Amino acid sequence: MNPTTRPLPRRVQSIDSSPTVVFRELAQRRLSEGYEVFDLTIGEPDFDTPPHIVEAAYDALKAGFTHYVNSRGISELLDAIAAKLAQDNDLHYAPDKEILVTLGGKQAIFCAIMATVDQGDEVLVLDPAWVSYDPMVRLAGGIPVHVPLRPEDNFHITEAQLSAHLTSRTRMVILNSPNNPTGRVATREELEAVAAIAEKANLLVISDEIYEKLVYDDRQHISIATLPGMRDRTLVVNGFSKSYAMTGWRLGYVAGPVSLIGALLKVHQHSVTCTTSFIQKAAVAALKGPQDDMVHMVAEFKARRDLVVQGLNAIPGVKCSQIEGAFYAFPDVSAYGTGEEVGKILLRDGGVALVPGSAFGESCGNHLRLSFAASRETLERALGAMKAVLTGRK
Repeated sequence: MNPTTRPLPRRVQSIDSSPTVVFRELAQRRLSEGYEVFDLTIGEPDFDTPPHIVEAAYDALKAGFTHYVNSRGISELLDAIAAKLAQDNDLHYAPDKEILVTLGGKQAIFCAIMATVDQGDEVLVLDPAWVSYDPMVRLAGGIPVHVPLRPEDNFHITEAQLSAHLTSRTRMVILNSPNNPTGRVATREELEAVAAIAEKANLLVISDEIYEKLVYDDRQHISIATLPGMRDRTLVVNGFSKSYAMTGWRLGYVAGPVSLIGALLKVHQHSVTCTTSFIQKAAVAALKGPQDDMVHMVAEFKARRDLVVQGLNAIPGVKCSQIEGAFYAFPDVSAYGTGEEVGKILLRDGGVALVPGSAFGESCGNHLRLSFAASRETLERALGAMKAVLTGRK
């Protein structure tokens, strides 16, 4: 028998391709056919990586820093991450024992799930949720349990919602703030609700803080690991992709208790050995160098946020809550159909490519995700096309 004809493992059969990637490919196909397309699908800053970061990588390459390095990460970067966590988050970790450098925040989350979730363990996923949490849990043999948050409450997290989904098999909860796709920033009250459930049910928490620097209107990002009793049950995930426009560099990190980081290190060593050597030198420059480019980027995202919220709410029937962080809008388009139906119409008739809300959870079918990581001119034209298409169908 040809081994390629044998069924794939059930854990692989149970997952789909990334919806974000699928819809971006649809947009690119439309573009290749000669149509004008406003691609607002991808969560990637449209800024170049700051020059001093690029130069640090180039200098490392020229110096021959191209070999294997310590699997945990180079000591210079581990120290810089520890300093950043202490200064920005009031979190204190031993750089040589409690921090791991990874190939992007995504690999940090994957390692965290693979190292801590056993066959049949249940993991609470707060919907709307980033598209990769569910498949990662399934690949580890776990069971994702989706906790639908209420759009009418602006997706507020409550202890009651979490408690209703607890069982004797619940092992973990995944928290993402600022949130992709809603743009919500969790309040201290919400974090305390998650912490209360984690303490009550003896749960681990993965805190995905990749959008930490992208917060608006003087809001404050709070890491749940700073709450009483939470440091020893939390894995804090962060990275360089969003804050420093380094998506293609693939560099992230995770911090947590010694025993958990040691388990993650095993997964990391047996999958990638170590994170790319010279890119780690660039990350040191990112953390220790000037932050002006990031400050400018956040200010620009805020201006785009204002443009997008105003533009979406100017379309009759479309409702968009204020965006508190990250660079996504998550409007309700149910006046015109499901998110998937409206998304197809907008791409076909207006050349506007968005991601249907159903990609982020079954309870999100009335929504679309719009990434405003695009120029203001592009956003203005896309919003104009959306309004023309949708009002023309009324």
